[in-house]
Amino acid sequence: MPLHLLSLKLANFKNYTQQSVELSARLNCFVGLNGMGKTNLLDAVHVLCLTRSHRNLPDRNLVRHGESFFRLEGVFEQAGERQKIVAKLQLGQRKEVERNGAPFTRLTDFIGLFPVVMIAPDDVSLVQEGSEERRRFLDATLSQIYPDYLQYLLLYNGLLKQRNALLKTFAEQRRFDAALLEALDRQMPAPAQALTERRAAFAQAFVPLFQEMYAAIAGSQEQVSVAYESDSLEGDFAALLAAQLDKDRVLERTAVGPHRDDLGLALDGRPIKKFASQGQLKSFLLALRLAQYELLRREKGVAPLLLLDDIFDKLDEQRVRQLVGLLIGRDFGQIFITDTQRSRIEAVVSSFADEYRIFEVEAGGLVA
Repeated sequence: MPLHLLSLKLANFKNYTQQSVELSARLNCFVGLNGMGKTNLLDAVHVLCLTRSHRNLPDRNLVRHGESFFRLEGVFEQAGERQKIVAKLQLGQRKEVERNGAPFTRLTDFIGLFPVVMIAPDDVSLVQEGSEERRRFLDATLSQIYPDYLQYLLLYNGLLKQRNALLKTFAEQRRFDAALLEALDRQMPAPAQALTERRAAFAQAFVPLFQEMYAAIAGSQEQVSVAYESDSLEGDFAALLAAQLDKDRVLERTAVGPHRDDLGLALDGRPIKKFASQGQLKSFLLALRLAQYELLRREKGVAPLLLLDDIFDKLDEQRVRQLVGLLIGRDFGQIFITDTQRSRIEAVVSSFADEYRIFEVEAGGLVA
C-alpha cells in the first residue's frame, strides 16, 4: 500500500523562513552545498512523521533563530485518502500535532501512522557510540510497529527514574526503606518483560533481512551479524532486581534491565567498531537502515518514506552502483535524497524509470 507525501510547507523551521514544495510521489532529490538546508528538509519530513527531529534535538532548537515558533504542514496520501498533518511549536508551550485540523491529545497515539526511515551520516554513532544509540534504533523501529510499545517504554523509564532517585536518596540520607523500594520493584517486571519480548522478536525477524541487504549493497561474502543482548532475556526480572539490590545500593542506580540492552554488531565474527574498513562500515550502516525499512514495511503493510541524507559520500563507485540498483530494483516507495553533487544525482536518476524531481537548495530556499 503506497504512502506519499504530496506537499510540504515550512515556516520558521531551522534555516527556513517560509517554503512550500510540491513533491514527486516516487523520487525527490535535493542538491546544494553543505549548510544550505538540504538535511533540514529531510528533518522536517521526519518531524511530520514521528513528531521529533532525526538528531533528537530539543524542539526549541528546531525554531529558526530569532523567531518564537515553527510550523510544518504536509499533505499525505495513503490508500487514496489525503490527510493534512500539521506539527507546530510555540516557544514555552507544548508541541502540537494535528490531523485534518484535529489535535492529538497524546503524541504517542500519532507515532506509527506515517512510518519513515532516515539514513544519515550521523548513523555512524550506532557503531561508535554507546548502547544508548542502539537502543534508540530498537525503540524507533518498534514504536512505529506496535502502538503499545511506546507506552511500555515510557512506563518503564518513568519507574526506572523513580527507582534511581530513591537509591540516590537512600545513599545521601544513609537510610534504607525496603517497603518504598519494593513498591516500585513490583511495578517494573511487567513493562520490562513486554520490552524484552518485543526486542527479542524484532532481532529474530531483523537479522536475515539485514544480512540480505548487506550482501546486496556490498556484493561480498563477508559474514555480518546483529545479536540482541539483554540481561533480562532469561529468568524472572523481579528476582534479578532482588539479586542485584546490594550492588544497586552501592552504585546508586539500577544495574539490570531493558535500559541496559544492546545490539552486538559483528563482521566475520569480530566487532564491527574495531575491524571494519570505511566502506564496510558504510555498507553495514546502510544495511541496518534498509533492513529496518523492510521490517517496517512487512509489519505495517505500507512502504515507509525513505530519507537518504548525503549517503553517497565515502562510498566507492561499485557500492554506489550496488545501492542504486537495490533502490531501483525494489519497491522502496517514496524516496528523498540529498547530495552536494548534481552530476552524481543525475547519474542516479538516469536509470530511474519513474517520475522524479530535482531541487536546488540555496540558503534556505528551493529552486526546482
